[in-house]
Amino acid sequence: MRFVIALARSILFWIAFILMSAICSIGAVLSMPISHRGTRAFVRFWARFHRIICRILLGQRVQVVGDLPDVPVLYIFKHESAFETVDQPLLFQHPAVFAKEELFSIPIWGQAARFYGLIPVDRDGGGRAMRAMLGAAKAALSAGRPLVLFAEGTRVPHGEAPPLRAGFAGMYRLLGVDVIPVAVDSGMIYPPRRWIKWSGTITYKVGEKIPAGLPRDEAEARVWRAINALNPPEALLATEA
Repeated sequence: MRFVIALARSILFWIAFILMSAICSIGAVLSMPISHRGTRAFVRFWARFHRIICRILLGQRVQVVGDLPDVPVLYIFKHESAFETVDQPLLFQHPAVFAKEELFSIPIWGQAARFYGLIPVDRDGGGRAMRAMLGAAKAALSAGRPLVLFAEGTRVPHGEAPPLRAGFAGMYRLLGVDVIPVAVDSGMIYPPRRWIKWSGTITYKVGEKIPAGLPRDEAEARVWRAINALNPPEALLATEA
């Protein structure tokens, strides 16, 4: 019975989410020549609608443990599902999220994402791509926007704790800003690459701020442990062993 209920809820959720995603993407693109604020409003409405249908249709609640200040620092989020990517415009007013380059090729959505100010990550682009990414990140910080990086590079099932990608160390060193790590356990009820979702609570747990200028190994170790704080303890012990 639980599976049947989750199946019915998930079908309704995907119908509503896909329709609203299309409407908001078109609205964001149409507003581009008129107002940057209009594009941001459509993106924020999209994120808010997603949160609402997660609550009403899927029976999911969200809780934040700790403080998420909307300040120009580098946020490192655990990445367990698409939930936390869609949710960013609700967590912050105008976040600069690092996103895979291929996402910007999605018709309509990609145009809106680029205009909104997402930062493309081209892993095969070499030094030129890195310089472009660094320049965009510095411009976002200068504008007072928080940077959001999913340093594992891809969605990770709940309980797994892979090492951080090398890109984090480079951005941490070159940007010279503080880091705030955030653990997420969305994968338990909003699992990656599976269209059936479950009811329950998604938790963001904000870790202790990590100052700029630490040695690479220390910074990576502190970020890694903080973003995996919601994983089962035995999973972390197995990974460290």
